[in-house]
Amino acid sequence: MKIRERYIAKTLITYTLVVLLVWLSIYSFFNFLAELNSVGKESYTILQALKFIVLQMPEIAYEQASPIILLGCILGMGHLASTSQLLIFRISGVSILKITWLTVKNALFFIFIIIVIGEFLAPTLTSYSKNSRSMALGLNNISNSQEGFWIRDGDNFINVKKNIDGKIFAGITVIEVNSSNSIKRVIKSKGAEFDSNSLIMNETEIFSISKSNNFENFSIKERNLYNKIVSFDQDLIDSLEKDPEDLSTLTIIKQIQFLSDNKLRSGVFEVELYKRLTKPLTLLAMIFLAMLFIFGSNREVTLGRKIFFGVALGLSFELLSRIGGAVSLSFDLSPFLSSILPALIVMTISLLSLIHISEPTRLLSISYAVFCLK
Repeated sequence: MKIRERYIAKTLITYTLVVLLVWLSIYSFFNFLAELNSVGKESYTILQALKFIVLQMPEIAYEQASPIILLGCILGMGHLASTSQLLIFRISGVSILKITWLTVKNALFFIFIIIVIGEFLAPTLTSYSKNSRSMALGLNNISNSQEGFWIRDGDNFINVKKNIDGKIFAGITVIEVNSSNSIKRVIKSKGAEFDSNSLIMNETEIFSISKSNNFENFSIKERNLYNKIVSFDQDLIDSLEKDPEDLSTLTIIKQIQFLSDNKLRSGVFEVELYKRLTKPLTLLAMIFLAMLFIFGSNREVTLGRKIFFGVALGLSFELLSRIGGAVSLSFDLSPFLSSILPALIVMTISLLSLIHISEPTRLLSISYAVFCLK
């Protein structure tokens, strides 16, 4: 049995690697064509464009993991089915569920490797490649600056007019409120440095507001240097100019925690987090769904068409799973349930159908054994 398992695993791994190579090649080719428009500007050369494309590959593999693994597994099983090898395995006593489980193990193995690459290697390489490209094109000063932002930190509301590079701010205002949501102090500064723990503001004006005998008293103080302790860190500031899809899972968790602590909406980040956490389960549901087309009867429809329909249906299911996140945000539904329920429903129905069609395998094995005895 181990020999058959190794043979099936080898076939699936080979086809998955081929799909990965072809997928990355196609993406890289079109990305390279787009980069040719920038070649020749400043000091940006073809070699630097190739370097940029190569360093982008881990991120592409991570983002496209589900369709790559699905195609690899289904094409591998389709090869075994078209060459009648699956029929031999089934006659020799290997059940459909056993073959499906081998396919699932191969898929989980690949998705584990790609998740490790996507979470730890891809962000570093992508950031380095973008910075190198910007420097070669003379865009480093522009790409590292952005417009201002508002952020809430406990009882403080902080406004930054210009974020230079995530560590230097220009035009900063801090509004402090009390427990009754009344303004008690306003701190204004022309510039500040952020050290991941506090805002070091220079040329600062402090406007204090206090009440006594139904009168409001105002006072103004000026300081050359003022240190304001904050609860957010550098990762949160860096994430302000990125979409949730471009953030690491750890950064997303920190974002959700910070927003929840400050009673702010974190639905967009929760949808992205649960989509990543349920990614293996979604992939399993896609594989179970596509395997129904592999092991179905070939009398009415050719095997090639069944493989095509299986892959198309699996990819459509992933698309619907992504749409579920947007629906949960629109109707204020639970992001966790909208991510996991479709996968659980499809996987349950597909698994029950596979169990149902696997019953004839036992009869086939018995008939073959009887034939051999004769």
